[in-house]
Amino acid sequence: MAIPATVRIPLKIRGLFLFCYRSKLQKTWNIADRREFSCSAAKSYAATVVSGTVIARQIHKEIQASVEQLIGQGARRPHLAVILVGDDPASRVYVRNKTRAASLLGISSSALLRPAGVTQAELLDLIDQMNRDWRVSGLLVQLPLPGHINERAVCNAIAPEKDVDGFHIVNIGKLVLDQRTMVPATPAAVWEIIKRTGIETVGKNVLVVGRSKNVGMPIAMLLHSDRSHERPGGDATVTIAHRCTPREQLTHHCRLADIVIAAAGVPQLITADMVKEGAVVIDVGINRIQESGSGGIRLVGDVDFEGVRQKAGFITPVPGGVGPVTIAMVMKNTVTAARNALAH
Repeated sequence: MAIPATVRIPLKIRGLFLFCYRSKLQKTWNIADRREFSCSAAKSYAATVVSGTVIARQIHKEIQASVEQLIGQGARRPHLAVILVGDDPASRVYVRNKTRAASLLGISSSALLRPAGVTQAELLDLIDQMNRDWRVSGLLVQLPLPGHINERAVCNAIAPEKDVDGFHIVNIGKLVLDQRTMVPATPAAVWEIIKRTGIETVGKNVLVVGRSKNVGMPIAMLLHSDRSHERPGGDATVTIAHRCTPREQLTHHCRLADIVIAAAGVPQLITADMVKEGAVVIDVGINRIQESGSGGIRLVGDVDFEGVRQKAGFITPVPGGVGPVTIAMVMKNTVTAARNALAH
């Protein structure tokens, strides 16, 4: 019942009334408004660090289920063949990680090692053998290759249906035309991270820093294309920056971007002053730098992680971001190749 304005309320009672009212208000705020406050306050807090390791584990479970399903249908276990030329330490690590992941997921694998002096003709002959080997589901040649070998000729020599790296000219062409195809593993990893994190892309401004034909260009294709097409895209407005983009222009485009994808191969190129509040920052770069004190080698990305994480909404770390998901996507492509072979 309302209290008439003319009634004088004793001081003690008024104090009790205000205490009860404030307590009720506080309780109501706790229930109804805490989430809203948390969301607005979070804008000034550090970004959510997106774990590629966690996302990769999700994909691993799906791959294991697919492998079991294939075997249950009487198909052979998917097999991945990896060709490594030379003794580049980083390439050896990548190949070891891929064959290890295959083993954990129920995919058989083989690593074919060739010396750095192998001729292009010899390498192409080996690829032809793998193409014709019905036991091989997926095939990749670890890049980079020695300077005397034409990488494009090698990528185009792999049968498109076994091209789990997605580098064959036919697969790239299908990607550009929004058709279903083997999507290159690193761009596919970026797309998976975006989708599984629930990041909206439709109508958003995206900046891709880097224009390589294996990473930057396919990422741009995935994000700008129509979501209603055969191979659904992100329907974003995409800008591509590269080594000829002036620094001030790079900064300008970064500040406009809702999503920044750094794939330039330049250590800590993207800094906090270049990124707008709440932006999504996906770091594709893997750079090895030498510590000035210890002389040890440290992995860093293309983004100044510690600085940018104080401003961004989401950010991927290096290591532990795009890398684990990339390997998972190679495995997923291998299973897709095995399933397609079974269908034909």
